[in-house]
Order: sequence, then C-alpha cells, then structure tokens
Amino acid sequence: MSPESTDPDPRSGGTALELLVHGVGGATPQEMLDDPRTVRITGDETAAVYRRADDVDAELHPERYPGRPVPEAYCWSNLTSGNGSRALWLLLLPFMVVNLAHWMRPATKGLGRSQRLYGVLVRLVALTLTVLLTAAACEVALDLTAWQCAGSARCVADRSWLGFLSPEGHGWWSQPGRRLALAAVVPAALVVLLWYLSNRTWSAYEAQRPPTDETTDGPADDPAAPHEAPSAEGVSAADEGRTADEGRVTDEGRAASDDPVTVRPALGRPGFWYGRRLVARLRAAHTAAGFLTIAAALTAAATDHDRSAGGGPLGLLGLLLQATLAGCAAVVLWVVCSRGRSERRRDGSLDKLLISALPATALGVLVLAVVHAAWSRPGWVSTGGLPGNPTFLALALAQIALVVVLVVTADVLHRRAPHPRIAMRGLGGPAVAMLACALGGVMTGGVAQRVADWLDGDATPGTGEGAIVGPPVLLSWQASVIPVLLVLLLIPVAVLGVRTVRAARRLAPLIEREYGKETADPLRTRQVAGVRARAALTDYAPRLVGILSGASLLLGAGAVAGSWLSGQVPGEAAEGTDSFVESVADTAQSIGSWLVGLGFLLFVTWGRRAYRDASARRTIGILWDVGTFWPRAAHPFAPPCYAERAVPDLTWRIVSWTGRTGGRLVLSGHSQGSVLAAAAVWQLRSATRHRVALLTYGSPLERLYGRWFPAYFGAEQLGQLSKEVHCWRNLWRSTDPIGGPVRVPEDGDRPEVDRGPLKDPLAYGRTLLHPLPEPILGHSDYQADPVFAEERAALLDRLPPAALPRQRGEREPGSQGSSGRSSA
Repeated sequence: MSPESTDPDPRSGGTALELLVHGVGGATPQEMLDDPRTVRITGDETAAVYRRADDVDAELHPERYPGRPVPEAYCWSNLTSGNGSRALWLLLLPFMVVNLAHWMRPATKGLGRSQRLYGVLVRLVALTLTVLLTAAACEVALDLTAWQCAGSARCVADRSWLGFLSPEGHGWWSQPGRRLALAAVVPAALVVLLWYLSNRTWSAYEAQRPPTDETTDGPADDPAAPHEAPSAEGVSAADEGRTADEGRVTDEGRAASDDPVTVRPALGRPGFWYGRRLVARLRAAHTAAGFLTIAAALTAAATDHDRSAGGGPLGLLGLLLQATLAGCAAVVLWVVCSRGRSERRRDGSLDKLLISALPATALGVLVLAVVHAAWSRPGWVSTGGLPGNPTFLALALAQIALVVVLVVTADVLHRRAPHPRIAMRGLGGPAVAMLACALGGVMTGGVAQRVADWLDGDATPGTGEGAIVGPPVLLSWQASVIPVLLVLLLIPVAVLGVRTVRAARRLAPLIEREYGKETADPLRTRQVAGVRARAALTDYAPRLVGILSGASLLLGAGAVAGSWLSGQVPGEAAEGTDSFVESVADTAQSIGSWLVGLGFLLFVTWGRRAYRDASARRTIGILWDVGTFWPRAAHPFAPPCYAERAVPDLTWRIVSWTGRTGGRLVLSGHSQGSVLAAAAVWQLRSATRHRVALLTYGSPLERLYGRWFPAYFGAEQLGQLSKEVHCWRNLWRSTDPIGGPVRVPEDGDRPEVDRGPLKDPLAYGRTLLHPLPEPILGHSDYQADPVFAEERAALLDRLPPAALPRQRGEREPGSQGSSGRSSA
C-alpha cells in the first residue's frame, strides 16, 4: 500500500512529521532521535536527513503513530566542522567578522542611498583586510627575510638556509631585486590559497538552488504599494530603478481583492540564499587586489633605487608599472563598489569575463613587476627597511576613516526607524567592523613581530641593536596598545561581576517562592540563582562590544599618530620624557609584544590541533556555526555560509514531504537550528506554510539575531513570521544564556508565541518523582521538559487535517523527484 492510497486518520489528522534541527556544536542522528539505529533518508555525508530504522516506512503505516509524529533529524554540523581543511578557516577569522558587519545594518524603510552607502563602506573595509593580510605576508617574506636578513652578513651567519641570497656570496640571487622577486612567491601563494578555498566552497555552498521561482510571484513594480529596501547595500546601477519595489510578491493564499500586494521579508526573497554572482565578482576583485599589493611592493622598491640612480629605461618602466597598478586598483575599487546583492530573483548569471580577466590581468602585472625587480642592478644594496612600508600606515588611516563614516551612516539609518531592542542603537555593524580591523591588525602584527624576533635572535627589533631593523614601527605601536586595552576592559568586566553577584542575591527569595519552599536549601538556591544571573549576562554583550570597539578605535588612532609623528617604536619615542612615561612605554611595548607573540603561538597551535583532531575541529566549528550563518556579501574569502546549503535542504524536504503525503509537519528547531528553521519557513510558498507548525526552543531569534540583525530578524519581521506560519510556539528558560523569548504578542485569534520561562530545574529538591537532584539544564535538553511534548501535541492539533494526497506521478512544483525516499 502506498501513501497515495492511504486515507487520513480523522482522529490524528493523518500522517504527521516532526523535522528536528539541531543547534551549535552539532549532534549525531542517534542523539537527536534517541535511538542507536538510524538510517539516512536523503542527503550526503555533509548534511542529511535521518530516521530511526523502525520509521523508514512510516507513511505506509500511519496506524502505528496515533497522536504522535514521525521524528526525522536534519544533521548539518559537518558543514562547519568536516574534514581537516576546516582548520585553515582560522586564517579567515577577520574576514568572517567583517562579513557580519554587513548584515547588522539598522532596520529602516527608505533612505536607499544611505543603505547602499552602508554596504559599499563595509565592502571597502573588507577589501582593506585582504590588502592588509597580503601586505603582512610581504612584510615577512620580502622585507624581514629577503631585504633585511638576507642583506645582512650577521643575520645570514645564523641562518645558513639564506646563504645563497647573501651579497657576500656574489651569486645570481644576491642582488636585492632578485631576492625580492624570489620571496614574492610566498605572498603570491597565500593569495592563490585564499582564492582556492573561496572557489572550492563557492562551488559547494553557493551552488545550492532554493525551490523558488526565478522571479517574485506577483507584481514587482507597483509604485503605489508599500515597500522596503531590498538588502543592506543595494544593487547595481541597472537595478537601482527597481530597488524600492524589490521583494514584493502577491500572497497566493489570499484573494487579490483583500490584500493585493504584500512585502516579503528579506529572508523570504528568491535570491537571498543564492549569491553566486556577487561572491564570484568579489573573489575576482580581492584576488586581483592581493596580486597588485605584491606587485606594488616590488615596484616601489625597484623604482626607489632607479630614481636615486638617475632613472633611465628601468626608471621609466617602473613609472609605467606604477601607472598600470593605479589603473588596475581603480578597476578593483569599481568592481567592489558598483554592485551589491540582488535578492529579487535567483540570479544564475555570472560575469565570466570579469571574474577571469581581472585576476589574470593582475597576475600579469605581478609577473611584469617580478621581471622588472629582478633585472640586473649591480650597485643596488639593501639597507634599512624596505621602501613602501608606509602601506600599513595608509591602511590604518583608511580603515579608521571608513569606520567613522560607517558610524555616521548607521546612525542616520537607525534614527529613521529606532527601536529600543536594537543593539548599540544601530551601531553594531560599525563596532563589529572595527573589531575586524583590530583583529586583522593583531594577527598581522603578531606574525611580523614573531618573525622579526626569530630572525634577530636576542635583540629587540626596532631598537637598532640587532642585525635587522625590524617591522614597521606602526606594528609595534599597535602591539603596545593591547595591554592598555585589556586594562580598560577590566573595569566593565568587574562591574558586570559585581552586578551578577547582586542579581543572584535578589533572585534567591524569588526562586524559593517559585518552588513553594518554606524550608529552603541555601546551597541549592544559590546554585539556581547563580545560573540565572549568569545567563542574563548575554544581554550586556552590546555594552562590552561597544566599549571594546570604541577603545580600539581611539587607541588605534593614537597608535597611528604616535608612529607617524615619532617614527620610532614606543620605547625609543618615550626616551628623554618623564621617567614614569618612559617606563610605561617600555612596559607596554614589552608586554604587548609578548601578548601578540603568545596569541600567534596559540593561533598556530590551535590550528594544528584542529587539523589533526576531529573533536578540536568541532569546537572551532561552533564558532563558525554562529559566524557563518550569513551569506558572503562583504568578503569573498570569509568561511562559506552553511545556511546556503542548509536552508535549501530544509525547504526542499518540507516541500517534497508535504507535497507527496499532504500531511502535517512540525518544524522543530533548537538554538541555531531555530534560526535555520525560521529561514526555511520564509522560503516556503503560502500553501505549504499553512501545513507547517514551528516549534522553537532555546532560540536566539530575538535575543541575539533580532537585536544584532534588526533588518532581518527585527520585531516587524518576527511578527510577520508568526502571521505567515500556521502556528508557532517558542519555549525558553531563565537559565538559558543563549535562548530567550521572541516577544511576539497575541494577535487576534493567534495566541502569544512565547511560553516561558520554563522551570529549570524541574524539581527544587528530592521528590518521589525526582529521587535524585535534578540538573539545571540551561540551554540543553528541552525535550526533557513535559511542556515540550504538550506544546508539540497542541501544534499538531492546530494544524489542518491532511490534504488529499497527490496522484501517483504528480509532483509539487519545484520539488525534488527523489529527495524523500522515505515517502516513496
């Protein structure tokens, strides 16, 4: 008997399915389904849907499941913590952080130019990070190694592997230009590695097509209808005329006369989870920028020597190369600024000429720069630092200026539509962008400082005591502000600690009354109160981020000013001043260099361990679970967006199962899984959404995503989600540091979405039902609470009875023919 010929059971409403989606850190199918015997229904080793072995043919035997759904588990953890190559993603941490800043745009309607400016500014900040990373590789390979150490007999004496580059050997490679040309292989290999990682993940993640039409369903150009801006940064010039109406569709579940046009949320647009074109363009631009950075370092050094030697043909060639570099850089800037995300349709086209010609042209310019630098210059001697070191100073100034303009733009957008729950009054994006710049500076400075220390032996780079000059003084200044920043952070951390202790004391009597304990256990009370008080610290995160980013901006500006005005490392710049100032400068420089070095060693150690150890890789995967939910809209070298695979997976499964069986479905998401579940519901057609109930628990939808990403998960968007899905229930606990209420109030016949706070622990002390002390569950194991089964059953009862099943061979539009083998 097939599901097509099975009559729905009127008592249960027919076959029902519970599709479970796990949260951060991942879970095995056996854990999710509470059964050691599971079977993969559809999917692959990276992400798949599983059932218990006994439930594989559940649709053929609905009588086995009276009043309860068939459980399925969607496991997606390998999208972020799969094979050993994921350890390389640690290198991409600043890129991931700046990509988050793109999606933190304040929620507003109108001000399309300001929204586009916001996106352009974030993309420019992202571009500076690529240039910074490449410049750091050039600093290590070209300046410290090939120019300074290989040009010093004292340094080469301790580094025999550099002997063939030494001028004393009078070999072919002994000329500075040829040493630089050889060393350019290192930063070029880094750029190629970044391109390779981005291209490989682009083919695997951005290639997943959601089951939606190419264009929106209804009229997209009705000027009389309400509208909202399409995305955080707008679109290309060709699309600017239709941005105001982008994302508008006709709801197929309503009569046109009742509500002819509705605004689709951003996450419900057909092209939101399909960003192949933009990522390909940005990848080409950033790859070209990396090659051009290396070429600029080579050309600057060679041209500086040729100018001092009287010019000649090589000097003229150097000027032509510099002009070519400027022209290519202008093209890169145009590519980055000219086009943002276009979500109105699922754009499958690619700018093939641009994505192939731009990196190839930049690589050709780099080859010319290598040949130009390697040309014989017998009188060329490398002394001091490599010409062109002001690159780091220019990058720092550019990042500070971009962040300041971004602050002004975000403030203008927030003032148009303020909301008290938005983190940092709409300035979360600029703050996170500043942290990305600070993180990039610390990582690059740490590498340069450690390599300089290693090459210079016992001497301190920058003091003139060793064989090499050392890295640019700006990197020493940036390292020196780290101890100051940590001291400043101790103040708010101490304040939060005191507040937490006081909050726990205030909660103690409330907890005892809540459990009805006349004779309480002080230890148990303090334990529960402490967990609740610590869970509330999440709500103070915006203040800490604001303090950290603000202090980073001010201290970074101070480091730029100090290095620019003095031209010396902090310890030497403070010589001759007050003894206290001099000692503080020396201490800050020493501790900062030590901290940067420690951070670099921990970074390398963690990456090496993650490459070899699957458990360590899964720990790193938790970081990516939180940071890579969003598509790559600002930086193409950021770790890939797993949601561009997971959301289409969930959407296809829901569409195919409901289309084949006509049954009811509860989409059950925990933690980050609730965010994926909400995104999948937004991608469904109206007819399918009305057969789906949403059950979320431990959900950060409002507490984290609604506050930090208000344009996509704000109060208006969550309220609309509640109206679009047939029914929704959200469970939360006061002891949960991540999940919380979604704050969607009762609306007509729709009850309030939230139910909570749930009791945690379930029992205060020992009882007949709980003879052993009950654990405080916090963010985990919501299914252990009896309320979970109660609310799931209530959602199933509210869903309409099973629809008439489709005839054999009839498919849901856009459904997969073989995606639901368990329903066949």
